[in-house]
Amino acid sequence: MRLFNPLEYPDWDAQLTRRPEFSFFHGTAWLKVLVATYAYTPHFFEGQNAILPLVEVNSWLTGKRAIALPFTDDCPLLGAGEISAGKLFEAAIETGKSRGWKYMEIRGGKEFFPEAPASLKFYGHRLALMKDESQMFTHMDGSMRRAIRKAESEGVTVEISQTEQAMRGFYHLQCLTRKRHGLPPQSWGFFLNIHRFILSQNHGFVALASHGGEKIAAAVYFNLGGRAIYKYGASDFAQQHLRGSNLVMWSAMKRLAQSGATQLHLGKTSVANEGLRRFKLNLGAVEETIEYLKYDLRQRKFVVERDAITGWHNRVFGALPLFASRWAGRLLYQHWA
Repeated sequence: MRLFNPLEYPDWDAQLTRRPEFSFFHGTAWLKVLVATYAYTPHFFEGQNAILPLVEVNSWLTGKRAIALPFTDDCPLLGAGEISAGKLFEAAIETGKSRGWKYMEIRGGKEFFPEAPASLKFYGHRLALMKDESQMFTHMDGSMRRAIRKAESEGVTVEISQTEQAMRGFYHLQCLTRKRHGLPPQSWGFFLNIHRFILSQNHGFVALASHGGEKIAAAVYFNLGGRAIYKYGASDFAQQHLRGSNLVMWSAMKRLAQSGATQLHLGKTSVANEGLRRFKLNLGAVEETIEYLKYDLRQRKFVVERDAITGWHNRVFGALPLFASRWAGRLLYQHWA
């Protein structure tokens, strides 16, 4: 058993992509974003060829805890079976006790802990990418194909870019979208680090949809070893009828397939968000369940939570002016994780 930091190993990504169950979030690029933005500390546990990825969050507001991994949708153990997962978990608990962790949270991989209750449940969706564009297009639901054709007929265009300017265009729409949902946006510094460590290193891009010279929809995608992630999406709600988001997704799918990516993970979806779930299913994605685990080190047991995506805070953040919402996000996300 050993405890290590992948950022100290220059060949970590090369080792990682040889594992059949790897994802982008297990790689160094995401860790660099977390460390540079929030000064979190990676704590990866390895034993019996299995790896438990954890990052320590040390907050004066919400306490010290370990998460696999902050701001991810799905980041389970690597190469584990029930026995090896249990041993890694026990080792992490002992480390957590010595470091004063309140709890540990694992996002995905509940199958390694069949007796433990899930703390939260979400839908996950994975989409097979095909170099044959016509085959990939016909694989989608008819309503999705019609929406894409409508966007094209309305004169919507999509630019694929890795520039900081493109990230700024996305961030403007992201702030509007988060306000509409009653949530603060992540700080601009966070997205600037995404550009620095991911986009500029050719591990992702921004897809920006425009109409009449105005940005109407955008999304951010990551890619490592042929496996891509749809991480963030945003749009101008007033221009929703132009179906810019549909064309953004289709354009990104084509670009990823052309670059050699074979799979696109569409992120997690709240079980209460039927509209987003339907959007992803209409792309032709295969649905799965993503289950989180949370172990309270003080109570010495797994605990169950409520999905806090909706609540009184939505009304508060939704009522804030945009500058105040951005200020709140800059202050809170480091503690939120």
